[in-house]
Amino acid sequence: MTLSCLLVFMAQMTTTIYLPSLPVVAHDFGMSRGYAALTVSAFVIGAAAPVVLWGVAADRYGRRGPLLTSLALFVLTSALVPLLRFPEGLLVLRALQGIGAGGSAIIARILVRDRWSGDELARRLSVLSIAFITAMGGGQFLGGLIGRYSHWETGFVVLAAVGTVAAALTFTVPFASSRAERRPSEVLRICLAIGRQPGFLLPALAGGAGFATIVMLQEVSPFVFQQHFGLAPEQYGSLGLLLGAAYFAGALTVNRLVAKVGSGRLMTAGSIVVTAAGLVMTVLWSVPGLPGGGALVAFVALYCLTTFGQSVLFPNSMATAVSGRHAHGAYAVSLCGFLQQSMAGAAAAGAALLHTDLAWATVAAVLGAAAWLMTRVAASSAPTEGR
Repeated sequence: MTLSCLLVFMAQMTTTIYLPSLPVVAHDFGMSRGYAALTVSAFVIGAAAPVVLWGVAADRYGRRGPLLTSLALFVLTSALVPLLRFPEGLLVLRALQGIGAGGSAIIARILVRDRWSGDELARRLSVLSIAFITAMGGGQFLGGLIGRYSHWETGFVVLAAVGTVAAALTFTVPFASSRAERRPSEVLRICLAIGRQPGFLLPALAGGAGFATIVMLQEVSPFVFQQHFGLAPEQYGSLGLLLGAAYFAGALTVNRLVAKVGSGRLMTAGSIVVTAAGLVMTVLWSVPGLPGGGALVAFVALYCLTTFGQSVLFPNSMATAVSGRHAHGAYAVSLCGFLQQSMAGAAAAGAALLHTDLAWATVAAVLGAAAWLMTRVAASSAPTEGR
């Protein structure tokens, strides 16, 4: 659990430590807001694209080798980013960094799935959310301090150091051994068989819709807070502590209630919160002449509410999706991660094109509603194992 938490922390902080300096990055490289936002999208898409391949590698070669490979790629690209001076190179390195971080994060969840299932898996995944919380709040706060007292490249030096520590920690943990080698056609058959099951697909997509909402908010929020509301980078970074508190509250809710309520009901409840926050956010940006201070407070509250809802939705959606897949746990986790990361990548890429607050708020509301509809159907067929 310690190693898995560190890997999830590292992957999430790669985004949050960078966010407060995003307007500065745009200025330094002479990029537009949309192009700068693509550096976030490139990371998310890079994390999504090879997730299934990471799962296949973890199944074929065992967990340690693929994990060390992903960490080596992450550390190398993190160390190279500060040396760049042209925007195209930044996009490429961010995509490669995403590939490394995505591999590490999905193997972290495979390690947890190796040991637990059912509602206990949801509880353990909520523990991983603590790492996500720390990276979300602490990473953004640290990024704000870096923006105030140093330069944005320092954040990538910190990331390289964290990745190095994670690599060292892998040698202290026993991992599951590799299984029989599978042909590509057999891997495809297994993934298609898993993906055709509504008990897997609907929860996975619901969690992906919630994740896409959060990633989109992360991408647009530096510009909303710093350019629309005029906050300094360190002030924006401090808001990460509020977001971390909101995510912690959701993770604590899951940890304490999942054994009594069940993953299906909590998954639905989280999607309702995300949907409601998105709808109110759309109304907020539709009101003309709303005072700046009032709009700022309302937006922060709604951002925190969305974060809380996602922290309840996400671990339960993944646990519901993968718990029934006993024979192919690594494939189920990696396929679930691929679907969810892909949805987040698509939302992040779309957010780069949405320059008005009402436009992206409307998309957030639609994503939340989609998550709610899918959880309504998925909850009725949620696995009962572990209850």
